[in-house]
Amino acid sequence: MTRIGFLGTGIMGLPMAANIAAAGLDVRAWNRTRARAEPLGERGVEVVDTAREAVAGADVVVTMLADGPAVDEAVAAADLANGQVWVQMSTVGVEWSAALARVAEKAGAVYVDAPVLGTRQPAEAGALVVLASGPDDACERVAPVFDAVGSRTVWVGEAGAGSRLKLAANAWVLSLTNALAESVALTGSLGLDPALFLEAIKGGSMDAPYARVKGTAMIEDRFPPSFPAYLAAKDARLVIEAGGADVDLAGTRAALAHLDAAVDAGFGEEDLGVLFRAVRSNRAT
Repeated sequence: MTRIGFLGTGIMGLPMAANIAAAGLDVRAWNRTRARAEPLGERGVEVVDTAREAVAGADVVVTMLADGPAVDEAVAAADLANGQVWVQMSTVGVEWSAALARVAEKAGAVYVDAPVLGTRQPAEAGALVVLASGPDDACERVAPVFDAVGSRTVWVGEAGAGSRLKLAANAWVLSLTNALAESVALTGSLGLDPALFLEAIKGGSMDAPYARVKGTAMIEDRFPPSFPAYLAAKDARLVIEAGGADVDLAGTRAALAHLDAAVDAGFGEEDLGVLFRAVRSNRAT
């Protein structure tokens, strides 16, 4: 039985670890706040007190944490072993992905950069899309993990390519969410029922399941966290940083401005759709 050391059991990590265990793999999990990992004990996962305990003896180590510094800190405490496969699934951006690859090289570990597309609901359903990148000879070793957490895996090249593609996907999600918020808010400001916008695009080329889910949340002003606004703001900064002077990422910058307003107003733990509150009134109230 393949043993998995899983570091980070937040909104995404907890269901991912549970699905890996449900697939028949031996999972040992750690989270900085142990209480958040405890529910995994009822789902066949051994919950431990330290990252080192989680990683000791593991064939594959998975990290699913908030950002690059959090991953770096956890892995330093875990003490990777020579020959272990490290699957880095957090969204950390270009520079941190490269830095973590150097950490793996120093430890003698095999580095697979594999962020995912999807939020809490797909994570719970084991329906994420894995953007995997790394050495060809690691594919077979990590396939059971990817099959457990995702509906499909896209191999995109050498380690680091997965993180770069994830930033491109996030630029789309962020810009789409902000544009959706503008259309819903504008419909209301023009004296119409905002639901009419969703009705107008229904079934046509402009329609998308994402628009219907997020648009309904905006109309109802309810944002249970699937992708928290503070993490979306972090990702927006990573996208803008990656674009540098080469790409005019105006859509992502607009989303970030509204996310920052929502976070500053105390809505950071709510879903990224909460940026609607900033769009609606030009301030988060």
